[in-house]
Amino acid sequence: MILNLTQHAASAEQLAVGVVDLPPADKAHLVRLLTVDSLPSRAEIDDRCADIATLASLHEPVALQAMIGGAPWMMSALEGALMDAGIEPIYAFSERDSVDQHQPDGSVRKVAVFRHVGFVPAR
Repeated sequence: MILNLTQHAASAEQLAVGVVDLPPADKAHLVRLLTVDSLPSRAEIDDRCADIATLASLHEPVALQAMIGGAPWMMSALEGALMDAGIEPIYAFSERDSVDQHQPDGSVRKVAVFRHVGFVPAR
């Protein structure tokens, strides 16, 4: 089982390969921990990441892997905190397709569609 520790809901493709979203209350707590509105100290980053790892380790069933993503300056600390908790951090890999959508007025709208391809281990 792969626990989704991103701010975004897992895609249908991700859900199909075993990604699980957090329950709403835990998801709201995760989003608060991932959202930083002012310049953080190293200690604040480490504390937030430790809290995220604790949140992940308390999830039932126990996650062996966690899909992460977000602010680059936070990911290294989050990787470490998760590994200390026995959870392997992984990143989703997607391909971007440009899709033409023909509109009723004859115009064409280009839309970027991201398709889940797999996962990249953090380390």
